[in-house]
This record gives sequence, C-alpha cells and structure tokens, in this order.
Amino acid sequence: MEDDLKRVEDELLRTVAAEGDFLTEVASHLILAGGKRVRPGFSIAASSVLDPEGHPASLSVIRGGCAVELVHIGSLYHDDVMDDATTRRSVKSVNAQWGNLRAILAGDYLLGRSSEIAADLGTEVAGILATTITELCEGQILELESAYSTDRSIDAYERSISGKTASLLATACRIGAIVGDLPRPAVEAMTEFGKAYGMAFQVVDDILDIIATDEQLGKPAGNDLVEGIYTMPVIHTLADPNLGPQLRPLLTADITPADRDRARELVRESDGVTVALDVAQSWADKAAATLTDLPDTPGARALRAAADHLIERAAAPLGRKRFSRKAR
Repeated sequence: MEDDLKRVEDELLRTVAAEGDFLTEVASHLILAGGKRVRPGFSIAASSVLDPEGHPASLSVIRGGCAVELVHIGSLYHDDVMDDATTRRSVKSVNAQWGNLRAILAGDYLLGRSSEIAADLGTEVAGILATTITELCEGQILELESAYSTDRSIDAYERSISGKTASLLATACRIGAIVGDLPRPAVEAMTEFGKAYGMAFQVVDDILDIIATDEQLGKPAGNDLVEGIYTMPVIHTLADPNLGPQLRPLLTADITPADRDRARELVRESDGVTVALDVAQSWADKAAATLTDLPDTPGARALRAAADHLIERAAAPLGRKRFSRKAR
C-alpha cells in the first residue's frame, strides 16, 4: 500500500493546484504538513479485500480516496476557524497563518475539488459524498448545541461523532469498494467496517485529548475542554459521585489553563478513560466482525491491523494490553 499512498499524495497536490500561486499554497498547506491518510488508505484497502494478490489500486480508487481526504482536510480548515486553533499537525493552522476569511474560502475550495472528483467517478459516488458532507455538518451542529453543557448525554455524544467522524470513514470504505467493482455484499460489509471503525476512532481520539501530550497529538492537549466539547471520558467523570462535583465547576466558557489541567487530572483519576476505552474496543470488535467472511487478502489484513493499532494507541499510555478479539 505504500506505493499507492505515495500516488495519493501526488494526486492530492495535483488536484488542489490552482491558477494562482497563493491559493495553491493555502490549499496545499495541510497536505504538505503530512498525515496518516487513514481515509484514502481505507479506500485502497476496501477496494482490494477480494484480491489475493494485492495488486496496485486503479487510478479511480486513488482518486476516490483523494475525494474523501479533501473533504476531511476542508473540514479541518473550517474546524480550526471555529475553534480559533493556532496549530494543526504540528504546523501553524491555516487561519493562524492567513486569517479566517482565507481559511474558510480555502476549505470551500477543497470541498469543491472533492466534488469534482466524485462527479467524475459517477452519480452514485457523487451522491454518497454529498450525503456525507451533510452528515458531517449535522454532527458538528449537534456538537455545538451541546457546547459547555455538563449535562451532555452519552447518546448525544455518540450521535454527534457518528456524523462528524464515522460517516466519512464509512464513505471512504464504501467509495473504495464501489469504484473497485466489489459485489454488493462486500460493499455493505466495507461500509459497516468504516462506520464501526469511525466510532472507535473518535472515542480513541477523545481519550488521547485527555491523556496525551501536545507533542504526541500535534495540537494542544485538552483543547476539547477549552472548547466546551465534553467527550465520553468527561461525561462519565461528571457522573462520578466523588469526582463529578469537583470537575463540574471547572468546566465553563472561561476555563483557564490551570483549570483545564486540573480537569484533565480529575478525568484521569476516574474510570472515565477506562470505560471509554472499553467502548472503543467494542466498536473495534464490531469492525473486525464485518471482516469475518472475507478471504485472508492483503487488503483485509490491512483493515484488521488498523483496528488493532487503533486500540493500542490509547491503551499503551495506560499500561494496558489490547483485548483479544473474538470476531475476526
């Protein structure tokens, strides 16, 4: 897959190149900053789950993965404006470098480029991507509605992350499978894998915001607390009869760096992180279960490995080993 991901990098930069040098520089800023390219990687892997030889991905699969990645990067431009973020992927955020107006317009430009690719790949792919962008917006709005609410429920949290994170990962897998001409049962299995993996992915990301360092994250740790986004570990800590009353007064729109650090300590003292890790493990198990009936191909192995590594990212700082998987 390494060679295919290099092709993704080249195609991303080719796609965002504009007539003007300035727009090209702004649009390619986070692409050049790097990234794991999880979403195009999933498109590539999903397209090849029935290929025992693991042949190189077709250009259409590469472009499908790029379409999904451009939606993701465009959403990051917009997210950083909303959060007034100063760093992203260990570099200055686009809004910090060039201002909010240019960041918003560059994000829109990336969404437009993504839509052009999707249209070239067919009406079904274009429709899927359009629906996914809608779901991303709905998930983000649900999150904003709960901002600074210490009464946010687990159900509200999961509905939000289903839209803002899991939907795009599901779409990455679905587009890869469709463009890769997989039979419909395999397309549906890949979609379910991406959805379940996406839920686990966001829960793990929220755990890391509590337990990881700025350097490990490539952005300020504890930023969700500053933005009033109370995630699964925090929600469980708020329900703790002993720690909840200590945590609740710290969680305000005027939270200070000292209050943020104290809030993270309280969440780490509770069982909130452990409970959230168990939930992430459950979602990862559901993802792995969707692969049970697939042959042991390089693509399927790559997806299984991704689910394993995901849990290990959060478990390692806690000194925990990943759980054994019952469903393969």
